[in-house]
Formats: sequence, C-alpha cells, structure tokens
Amino acid sequence: MKKQIVAYLSLLICASFFVGCASSSNSAPKSVQNKIMSQDVTSALRQVRSSQSYVLQPGDLVDIQVYMEDDMNRVLRLSGNGTITFPLVGNIKLSGLTLEQAEQRLAARLTSYIKRPQVSMLVKEYGNKTVYVLGQVSKPAAIQIPPEKALTVLEAITSVGGFTDIANTSKVRVLRMENGKQKAIDVDVSQITKQGNKSMDITLQPGDVVFVPQSMF
Repeated sequence: MKKQIVAYLSLLICASFFVGCASSSNSAPKSVQNKIMSQDVTSALRQVRSSQSYVLQPGDLVDIQVYMEDDMNRVLRLSGNGTITFPLVGNIKLSGLTLEQAEQRLAARLTSYIKRPQVSMLVKEYGNKTVYVLGQVSKPAAIQIPPEKALTVLEAITSVGGFTDIANTSKVRVLRMENGKQKAIDVDVSQITKQGNKSMDITLQPGDVVFVPQSMF
C-alpha cells in the first residue's frame, strides 16, 4: 500500500475528532478539544516529516534538491534494494541511511562533477511498511514494521521512547484506513502494562497511526 503523505495528513487531522478525552464539569467544550487535538496532530506530523533521524527504506519517495542546479532536482522512489538512479552518479544506495547521511553520500558522489554540491532531501511518501506514532510519546516518529515480524502497539510506543509524563495511556487510539474508510481502535495500554492483558496489544498494519492523547488530569 503506497499512499501519498497528504492522505496521511488528512487521516491524522481527522484523528483528532476520534480521540476521546476524559471529561469533567470544568473541561473545555468538545469542539474546542477537537480543535486543539487537530493542531497537535498536524504539528506532530510536521515534526516527523522534517526529522533528520528517520532512516530511509525501500519504497520511500524522496524529493532531492541540489542547490543552484535546478535541472538536477528530482522526486524519486527508492527501489526494492534501496537504490535510486540520479543524474551523473547513476545508481546509489540510500536505504538504511538517515536523511542527513543520504544527503552527504549523494553530495560526495557529485563532487566529481559539481563544485561543493549542496544536497537536501525530504521524504514525500513513506514506504508501505511504515506506521506513525504521534502525540504524547518521547520521540514522535514514522517507524518501520520489521521484516518477517509483527509490530504491536506497545512495541511501537516503546520504540519511540515510551510515553511522556502527561500521556493518557488508557486512551490510546489506532487509526486505520480500511476499504477507503477511517477506523478507530481503542487501546488501553495501561491494562497491557499494569494488568498483563496482552490481548489488547493489537498488531499494527502498514499505514496505521498510533495517537497518544494528553491526560486531562
């Protein structure tokens, strides 16, 4: 499943309307809560897209810009073996590298043809093994489902550093697209970690969004 990042953005913004918040007599109106969460999700996605710590994977679509060399700018997808074909340098492997490392590798290859090349990269579309972990976690990120292995909600959250101190661990939601429709799955992670209820630790699918809201208390 190869979805453009704009589709994920739409999904994530809609996520704010799905995520339940604990209510009290002093809580803000639901419409206000939804607006705040929508802003939080959009901001989290922006951070993920701009992160230099993301490791490129086969299937990722990257926007490559070479400063002052507009005719070399390309939007290319990493092949199954993690390579791209770029002007002058030919095939070059980028999978397994962070964006910064990939920029440096391509720039190094271009030095034979361009004086002091400056390369910048942006992931426009993530590969089909990507899930997003956003909200109140230590390091919101797009992460890869390991080859030949399932990835659960708790494992995904753990892989990005776990919850923040203000996370609502009982209101975690998995947002999923099924047959073109949005589906929200409630996951009470506190029951998994505190009561050992592993049946609630569902397996994630490519494109899933794990959203951890902020506790209201």
